[in-house]
Amino acid sequence: MSNGSAALQDIKTLKNVKTLRKDAWWVEPLLTFAVLFSFVVYATFRAFEDNYYYVAPYLSPFYSPCLVDTCAHVSWRIFGKMWLITPAMLILWIPGGFRMTCYYYRKAYYRSWWLSPPACAVRDGHTTYTGETRFPLLIQNIHRYFFYFATVILLFLWWDAFEAIHFPDGYGVGVGTLVLTLNATLLSLYSLSCHSCRHLCGGHLDSFSKNPGQYGVWKTLTKLNERHMLFAWVSLIWVALSDLYVRLLATGMIHDIRIF
Repeated sequence: MSNGSAALQDIKTLKNVKTLRKDAWWVEPLLTFAVLFSFVVYATFRAFEDNYYYVAPYLSPFYSPCLVDTCAHVSWRIFGKMWLITPAMLILWIPGGFRMTCYYYRKAYYRSWWLSPPACAVRDGHTTYTGETRFPLLIQNIHRYFFYFATVILLFLWWDAFEAIHFPDGYGVGVGTLVLTLNATLLSLYSLSCHSCRHLCGGHLDSFSKNPGQYGVWKTLTKLNERHMLFAWVSLIWVALSDLYVRLLATGMIHDIRIF
């Protein structure tokens, strides 16, 4: 066999090889899939459970704000009694859509759920690739609008953290107060480190020298943006733990500890 024929044969062989990597490249996408899948299952269960989401003065972030009269704790009366299913469905689509269209989470679930590609230097799980130019991936472009809506939800979560010091017997601080305050803080860091937030606050400028104030804000958000992946994972896990903490209190499985 000539050198040219051997090279051609090698190329054909490589086309049928998934990857030449020898390390455990599949561990990261597998763990990502497991965590995201677990969160989706838990959040779906809690959304439709429609119970155990409020114990004074703590409101679960999965049900905040509560917008109907049938809520265990009404945040803002908008729908009265006309909404007949779980009130969580009125608001969970906003933070859910914000995360689903997030630049980091696109990478996370593209690799772990769609195998597109599952890892660097590993063959794509699909025969064709169209990017985000066709439906449904085309809707990723509305990420900035989800950011605006998610900011409103975030304000309510901070209000819930403030309300978490108003106990039936007066003002105080409990473990739940710290849990909800940390939840609002982590979600704020996740939102502020978002690429859309960074662009909105200065990334669109043509000349930083003419806008020193916005440039300073942009530099600060850029530092946060460098840790966007960290904030994405920590805030995702903590918001689930915050809801779980309120649920355990509401079911009587645990008791809140008053710090003072």
